[in-house]
Amino acid sequence: MSLATSQHGRLAPGAARVGRGSGGLWSAGAVVIAAVVLLPILSVVWIAFHPVDNIWPHLISTTLPRYLGNTVVLSALVGLVSAMVGTGAAWIVTRYRFPFAAWIEWLLLLPLAIPAYVGAYALVDFLEYAGPVQTALRGLMGWQSARDYWFPEIRSMGAAVVVLSSALFPYVYLLARAAFREQSGDAEDVARSLGAGAFKRFWRIGLPLARPAIAAGTAIVMMETVNDFGAVDYFAVQTLTTGIFSVWLESNNAGGAAQIASVILVLVILLVTLEKVSRRRLRFFNLSRRHRPVARRQIGGLAGWLALGLCLVPFVTGFVLPGGVILFHAVENAEIWRDPALLTALRHTLTVGGTAALVTVGAAVFLVYGVRLAGRGLPRLLMPVTTIGYAAPGAVLGVGILIPLGAFDNALADAVEASTGHDMGLILTGSSFAIVLAYAVRFFAIAQGAADAAMGRVSPNLSAAARSLGRSRGQVLGSIYFPLIRGSLLSALLLVFVDCVKELPATLLLRPFNYDTLATRVHEQASLENLGDASPAAVLVIAVGLAAVGLLARANR
Repeated sequence: MSLATSQHGRLAPGAARVGRGSGGLWSAGAVVIAAVVLLPILSVVWIAFHPVDNIWPHLISTTLPRYLGNTVVLSALVGLVSAMVGTGAAWIVTRYRFPFAAWIEWLLLLPLAIPAYVGAYALVDFLEYAGPVQTALRGLMGWQSARDYWFPEIRSMGAAVVVLSSALFPYVYLLARAAFREQSGDAEDVARSLGAGAFKRFWRIGLPLARPAIAAGTAIVMMETVNDFGAVDYFAVQTLTTGIFSVWLESNNAGGAAQIASVILVLVILLVTLEKVSRRRLRFFNLSRRHRPVARRQIGGLAGWLALGLCLVPFVTGFVLPGGVILFHAVENAEIWRDPALLTALRHTLTVGGTAALVTVGAAVFLVYGVRLAGRGLPRLLMPVTTIGYAAPGAVLGVGILIPLGAFDNALADAVEASTGHDMGLILTGSSFAIVLAYAVRFFAIAQGAADAAMGRVSPNLSAAARSLGRSRGQVLGSIYFPLIRGSLLSALLLVFVDCVKELPATLLLRPFNYDTLATRVHEQASLENLGDASPAAVLVIAVGLAAVGLLARANR
């Protein structure tokens, strides 16, 4: 047995001193990483309060109320619909056995693989005047033109709510399903013995106990709705995110874009605060020593098929419909698969997404390890704050990164030209560096959470024993921690990479000229009403998303 541990496996007093400490370079590096993650957010706030051309009064009197109103209404409606669909589906699959229930439980996760903007393009193509639905109606009923019948407006806020809810409800479903599965069967049995029906058991027992999880999932849905650009832009719904693009790219006013971005930050912080407050006010504990899960009831006949039908509706609208439309166009336009532009977009996506994933996970491991070495102090205080990047929309990060990075890049190019006479161009903003930085900041919380949880499962005795044998802190990380947390880090790499592939707003703002990724190619071709050229890239994005859903399903068995 190592001298660092006592007979009972507890950390010896001497080993505690060996394993702890300031960590020197590691702690300083952790602070630097945290500062880099927080810098874009602070940059947005600074630019908003110190604009070159202050158009804040003009925004308040003209477009800002419309942007803010549409954003609040859209996020509230999408959050409500997603909460209802996700909670209802989770309750059905955790409480009842019905035909194909085992399949449905996992199929309901598949809409996560399809970005909302891809769903928007597919829905419009399917339901527009020249689409198969209206064409079939005219042929069946003998109508000659749109004047002969009424059909809902496709490019509207209602359609945006349907598409975003269909793409985002799995966030609520996943958390609600876990909450319902963890509930005790004793409470259900008592309620049933007292004559409570299925609805009353759901309303009085199941829903209140699962409310914190449902609130957390709904908050994620609403933040993703605020972040969305592709779907709302395609449906012509003017939100705060589309306002950033309009004010910056069309009006050429970076300060005004930062001011709108600051409003989004306030809205996101408000959503996060409300979610945390709602969870803090409700706390439930299992008072029984032996936890017995709820036994699912077998339902057959019409009731069983009805339960199956209710669960199939969100699956069809969120995955089958958009995936089928996109796949149809991808097969119909098979020659596009050989388009050099598509291959270039794929190469760019793999390059920036892979680089960002490696950088993000590597920085997260460095930060978490440095905080553990520091014990207390500034690094530990900064670590929770670094997760704000995941809540900040991509358009906000684009503003916070491009403006200061562009100024620094221009100053650096001018200084080099003045001293050497050689114009080296814009190295940072003229390359994919800004995109990688935005991805790393946006998805740092995913990597940090995975690294922190994985390192938390490693006994401190192992690292203390290695330190007592003369290993350096870097050697401890490489030889002790890394082999034990490698699986979690690989999962984090995949999840970060998938989110990078799907990210659209930050990529549109930060990409160099003529630098397309799969996401931007899908957006540009679909915006030109050319879904055939967009579909192969969309299929590749969906395929990458399916890999992440598979990993998620495996982790939540």
